[in-house]
Amino acid sequence: MTDSDSVLQKETEEKILAFAERYAEKKGFILNPDRKELADVISGLSRNKINSKKQYCPCRLRTGDKKKDREIICPCIYHEDEIERDGHCHCMVFFKK
Repeated sequence: MTDSDSVLQKETEEKILAFAERYAEKKGFILNPDRKELADVISGLSRNKINSKKQYCPCRLRTGDKKKDREIICPCIYHEDEIERDGHCHCMVFFKK
């Protein structure tokens, strides 16, 4: 990874984390309190955003069908049901308060 790649990765991670913080506050969620686990997922979201121009959840498989894959752009369509049922989304970014 070049220095410019590292800078882009870090900047993208910071933007995604800021978005996630605002989104969690707006929806009444909290972010994963395990900061290492949260950083790993944010890093995966960042790589997906850089590589595919979409913020695909890193823990879900893309099908190649753009319409179907739209459902797994974070925050994915499943996250609210998962948080209600499990206390957190599948990717472990957002948690129930």
